Amino acid sequence: MTDKMPEQPLGLEEAMARLEAIVAELEKGEQTLEGALARFEEGLALGKRCREILDGAESRVRELLGAAEDGNLRTQEWRDER
Repeated sequence: MTDKMPEQPLGLEEAMARLEAIVAELEKGEQTLEGALARFEEGLALGKRCREILDGAESRVRELLGAAEDGNLRTQEWRDER
């Protein structure tokens, strides 16, 4: 019996690279219908993964920039503390 390590979710760069490869495969038109549908389904899942990563990054940026609850960025005066 072999123990498999759980797969780590793909990062943005890996997911985008795989998505680009799938698009290239589909554009060739050499897949069977079932194969094309499987690639299409994988592409949809990868697109969802990319959106989740980008949404998370946007949330982090908003938090770092101090976005108010209404979604507008708060500004404050810059103080040079040199």
